[in-house]
Amino acid sequence: MKKKLKKLINSIMKKNVFLRKIIRKVHYIKYNLKYNLITKRVKVDEKLIIFACFNGRSYCDSPKALYKQMLEDKSFEEYKFIWAFNDIENYTFLEENKNTQLVKIGSKEYLKSLGRAKYWIFNYKIPDYIYPKGNQIFVQCWHGTPLKRLGCDLQHFNNAMNSLTEIKKRYHMEAEKFSYFLSPSKFATEKFISTWDLKQIGKENIMIEEGYPRNDFLMNYTQKDIESIKEKLNLKDCNKKIILYAPTYRDNQHTSGVGYTYETKVNFDNLRESLGDEYVILFREHWLVAQSFNFENYKDFVIDVSNYDDINELYVISDLLITDYSSVFFDYANLKRPIIFYMYDLEDYRDNIRGFYLDIADLPGKIIKTENELIEEIRLATTQFKYDKKYENFNKKFNYLDDGQASKRVIDKIFKSNLGGKI
Repeated sequence: MKKKLKKLINSIMKKNVFLRKIIRKVHYIKYNLKYNLITKRVKVDEKLIIFACFNGRSYCDSPKALYKQMLEDKSFEEYKFIWAFNDIENYTFLEENKNTQLVKIGSKEYLKSLGRAKYWIFNYKIPDYIYPKGNQIFVQCWHGTPLKRLGCDLQHFNNAMNSLTEIKKRYHMEAEKFSYFLSPSKFATEKFISTWDLKQIGKENIMIEEGYPRNDFLMNYTQKDIESIKEKLNLKDCNKKIILYAPTYRDNQHTSGVGYTYETKVNFDNLRESLGDEYVILFREHWLVAQSFNFENYKDFVIDVSNYDDINELYVISDLLITDYSSVFFDYANLKRPIIFYMYDLEDYRDNIRGFYLDIADLPGKIIKTENELIEEIRLATTQFKYDKKYENFNKKFNYLDDGQASKRVIDKIFKSNLGGKI
């Protein structure tokens, strides 16, 4: 019954902007009141930190990297840590760490934890109705250097659930909550400031431009890490080349009652026939995509890693990355391995859906529009790849701060300098 009701509400919200605004306003008032009632009298604990990734979907990204660094730092011995997840039963191993507990996203305990924690360390937007108190610190790690335009920088936006005006309003609301915003480069800093219109509210100085903590792993991983990851994916004895295929979602592909969907535009029969003897594909859908793909017929060729928590671990075991407009290639470029951009809908995505922040001619890999070209380019990329000047210049512009020490620098800025409360 709940699913049918949700589907009906989403259908109404898609078709009628006026009703959509009313529904969202009622939702905001209801849950903001609930949040305030639960947290109003909760005292902030100066040594409590709460972490969440992608609204509780996984244990990964820069919040994970910062948390692990804190566990090794004696300065945080007296701190307590909370991780918020949708499915806490999958992460009970974290409670083996000192002073760490888990809470379920959306629960009363989660809301209380938000009210208590001095520091919020997240990598994605939080619900509109949740606001930090004046003495709390919200560290927005975000989750990638942007290729596609975001928020207040959108010039056109073909989205099933939001108008351009609605999107910009929500980004403005979010910007008011930030205490600090992590950035991996000067380029990203400029784009994040404009994306959230931070100058307008006098917050352009909240940027911490020290590299992405999550990318420390890409600099520091070991052969033992490689072996462990491959074993988890049953690839320990695999002698084939590994392709990571990680496309992003499309804003205009949304099904009421389901969520964002994705049309792969890949004929896996053709790929297996041409490449199956030498390659295996790790397929990773964007976390916002709601549907699951059935690769039962390709189990000897395609492995669905969409629910694998940490994409960094998939990067380091892959010989090649295929993506489209996802930001994954910025991080993967640190490994100096081949990248293919399969942009079969380039003109539509550029002109009607999102648009880009940079000239795609500067991307560190070949742009492919047809499947036949894709098959050919996979062979070339894995046999004749060279880390050329173009690729090198790309890393110098976007990844020059990724040196394996970003977590330490970010922690120093937030906790041990004049920026934040010293420990």
